[in-house]
Amino acid sequence: MPAAKLPLSKQIAYACGMVGWSIMTNLIIVMLPYFYLPPSNAGLVPLVPQLLLFGVVNILSVIAASGRFIDAVFDPLIASLSDKSQNPKGRRIPFMKWAIVPAIIFCCLTFYPLAMKQSITNAEWLTITMTLFFMSVTAYVIPYNALLPELTDTAEEKVKLASFQQAGFVLGIIIAASVNNYADVVEHVFHITNRDQSVQYTIWGLAGLAGIVMLIPVLAIDEKKYSISKPSHLPILTAIRKTFSNDNFKYYLISDFSFYMSLSVISSGMLYFVTVLLNLPESIGGALMGAMVVLSLVFYPLINYLSRRIGKKPLVLFAFALQSLIFIAMYFLGRFPASPYLQAYALVLCTSFPLAALGILPNAILAEIAQNDAKETGENREGMFFAVKYLFVKMGQTFGIAAFAFLTIYGKDPGHDQGLRLSCVCGFILCFTAFVFFSRFREQ
Repeated sequence: MPAAKLPLSKQIAYACGMVGWSIMTNLIIVMLPYFYLPPSNAGLVPLVPQLLLFGVVNILSVIAASGRFIDAVFDPLIASLSDKSQNPKGRRIPFMKWAIVPAIIFCCLTFYPLAMKQSITNAEWLTITMTLFFMSVTAYVIPYNALLPELTDTAEEKVKLASFQQAGFVLGIIIAASVNNYADVVEHVFHITNRDQSVQYTIWGLAGLAGIVMLIPVLAIDEKKYSISKPSHLPILTAIRKTFSNDNFKYYLISDFSFYMSLSVISSGMLYFVTVLLNLPESIGGALMGAMVVLSLVFYPLINYLSRRIGKKPLVLFAFALQSLIFIAMYFLGRFPASPYLQAYALVLCTSFPLAALGILPNAILAEIAQNDAKETGENREGMFFAVKYLFVKMGQTFGIAAFAFLTIYGKDPGHDQGLRLSCVCGFILCFTAFVFFSRFREQ
């Protein structure tokens, strides 16, 4: 059991860390394709050429996927170092503290191409900055999430803390999705006429804000007071092998990967769906995300209640099935016999429940998997479980960006939008795959 129960104020402080890294990660997911391969009506200059490698994938897809090869080594390394740490201040917090500043810097540099025109040099620069950004974020995210099972004792406490965590994640999405709204303000206040510049200044401001809130759990939570954990002594390769030997975890992992890839495909296309398929101003994207979050928060108490009554697995399966249907409906955006605004807000209303359920429950489930494994094996490998999860989450997010960037070849502009609609089909296939694999998961 934890040495002391985590009070409400500390639970909120813990959730603040999620707000911060969610802002930065979603800045990359939402803005990267839009900034480097904008639609013709965005007022931005394309910065990387739409060249095909091997006649199949475009450059932005390759760049988005390239950093994951380094992550495949770096994520387990951070997890192993954190699990085995004997730092007197704790196993997790010290890692989180030193990751914040590099994450801010490389997040911002990602949006500072070396040439403000289509250039292969921009592609090379983007590969470097994205790789260093994801390495920095990993050093924060893996220890941060490994704290969840250590700060809680019962399944109910895990769901509650995961609920706060998800509220923070979704708040980060809203803030990141409103980049263009903030850029409009920056242009007006500072009399900036260059759209690229206003977006860059906005990203510096948002990344700085993200760093500040990421610092809150570092300063507010005394890890030694609120958690009891013993360092793992397993070598890194042995720890990885034992983590993957958990069959139940494999089903969880594949479904999580598929879902996050589907979500990344759709998130990358969000601004395109608004401006191209619905022909609405890009600034409405922030309002739509805000409405979605407010509605999803309404479902949090219901999800907490139902998870106690019927279990987490049925809720997760229902959410996967509903989200799959929503992705199919998105294929027809702009073609329904209704106003674009009605279509947009109907989509938000339908998405709010699966967004809440799939945000809260998977982390609570993984915390239980890690805790049960520790009881059975006597080895505290929470960090490794979350490292593997977030390696697959980031792979899913990155391959989602890559898939969306590839599909833009088939149309991303008004009147030529088939690539955007195909991305919705891609999202459906991936989300349904998540449903199939999670149906094999055994809830204890």
